[in-house]
Amino acid sequence: MAPIVIVIVSAVLALCLLSIGIAAFVGWSLTHPQRSPLTETPDHYGIAYENVQFPSRRHDVSLQGWYLAGAEPRSRMTVVMAHGYRENRLQSPSQALPLAQFLVKQGYDVLMFDFRNSGNSEGNVTSVGYFEKSDLLGAMDWVKTKKPEGIIGIIGFSMGATTALMAAAEEPSVAGIVADSPFSQLKPYLQENLPVWSHLPNFPFTPLILNIIPPLTGIDPEQVDAIKAADALYPRPALFIHSVNDHSIPISNSEAIASRHPDKFELWKTENEGHVRSHPAAPEAYETKVADFLGKLSQ
Repeated sequence: MAPIVIVIVSAVLALCLLSIGIAAFVGWSLTHPQRSPLTETPDHYGIAYENVQFPSRRHDVSLQGWYLAGAEPRSRMTVVMAHGYRENRLQSPSQALPLAQFLVKQGYDVLMFDFRNSGNSEGNVTSVGYFEKSDLLGAMDWVKTKKPEGIIGIIGFSMGATTALMAAAEEPSVAGIVADSPFSQLKPYLQENLPVWSHLPNFPFTPLILNIIPPLTGIDPEQVDAIKAADALYPRPALFIHSVNDHSIPISNSEAIASRHPDKFELWKTENEGHVRSHPAAPEAYETKVADFLGKLSQ
């Protein structure tokens, strides 16, 4: 083999190995984000609470949370909150604790918890919905043990909203869900947004990352599908909340899901800037919308 050919082949092999190494590092980083610490507790808002612990339905990790008892007269509904990617039970961008305070005053029991690899829960992989579905199902198992005769509502944010749709599709005790800014399908979303997150060229890195993540982590992005889940959730109702100015997860994601069953799925379009920030932008309107929706479920 001519020296120049050897050099070219060696350079191509080195470039391929480098690309694979970079893709593996990015895939690992995306599924192993740094945890956000808990910086507040419910007593900062005058809410009594109970520290709780329960297993994921997969029984592979233990999850930590807070149980907030509703004011009298208490509703038979427990509202479970599901946070977003890189967040914890506080879901700070959405001001989840003030929202929980409002719900408690309305008589709802509230469960706030950390998904795996978040807050104080166990685990070291964040799967953007794939394993988190089992975590949310584990939370619902705990609620059903606590209130066997009750019903469950879910409020999910971003990743948690997509996860809520998938978990509710498998859990008949869920009366309905509020989905704030979900993505519709993980694989297409990653195909479109990985270059933005990674600051790497779409080719060859996006295909490499998407092919490396499953064997590296056991995650199958194709199984994180809120559109398919919405069909299984129906005819139970869902309220979608999404800003037309959300540049992280465009409103077209909620539109694609909500349009599946417009007789039971409502989409409330807000106009605030940013992702999952509709509540802090207009707390009274947001809380009224959520209370009206939950009130119909718990009648």
